[in-house]
Amino acid sequence: MNALRRSLGNGLVQAVLVVIGLVWLTPLAGLFLSSLRSSQDNAKGGWWTALSGPGQLSFDNYSALLKNAGMTQAFWNTVLISVPATTLVVVIAALAGYAFAWLDFPLREPLFLLVVALLVVPVQIGLLPVAKLFGALGLFGTIPGVVLFHVAYGLPFAVFLLRNYFAEMPKEMLEAARMDGGSEWRIFTRLVLPVGRPAIASLAIFQFLWVWNDMLVALLFADSSSQPLTVQLQSQIRQFGSNIDVLAPGAFLSLIVPVVVFFAFQRHFVQGVMAGSVK
Repeated sequence: MNALRRSLGNGLVQAVLVVIGLVWLTPLAGLFLSSLRSSQDNAKGGWWTALSGPGQLSFDNYSALLKNAGMTQAFWNTVLISVPATTLVVVIAALAGYAFAWLDFPLREPLFLLVVALLVVPVQIGLLPVAKLFGALGLFGTIPGVVLFHVAYGLPFAVFLLRNYFAEMPKEMLEAARMDGGSEWRIFTRLVLPVGRPAIASLAIFQFLWVWNDMLVALLFADSSSQPLTVQLQSQIRQFGSNIDVLAPGAFLSLIVPVVVFFAFQRHFVQGVMAGSVK
């Protein structure tokens, strides 16, 4: 009887998870099918009509998208913003997190408290002062300016996360490495980074998704030549309104890249979440 109850319970949980997964995937499937239909077919009926008429599906919209200079440039601008912003945050945060966790230096605790205090500062507060600063430095309206803004506002959370993760490592392990003659750099690269890989992967996913999907910062700090895909899609809506043959494939392209990145690092992400829950 108990085995029957457990099997029924597991089956019910699995059924609920399948339903939740289908509900979550329905908008993605609808967007993908809309991107494969012509504007005329999309005007005649909803995307679900393509299930009964698959002949209306083609990749013509994606071919037209590749020939759209504004959309392709915006896609590469998004890559040029997201990859450096993610890489710099992860590298700097890993170094700072190790220093705050295991190195003794003057004002270590007050500086870490300052980092924690920066977590409560909203992004909106820094938009105008940073815009004036970037204007004086010649960075306003450029890709490096957008990257620097994302790095600056992503570092407090990143340092806080990795410092707390690194601090949970056994002290004896690091002391044994020092007694064996290992330098701090060697301990960091050969010992701390491999052990902290789940947390670093989780941080990289969060930072990449935040920067890739950002529109507020890019809308203010990027000009027409450096604007990412989110701003370009928003401008397409404002200019043409109903050009679904351009918006649908562009939106799907903007959506599918973060999904691919997440599933590529899913194993490390789950390990980081589980490690954090245990600690």
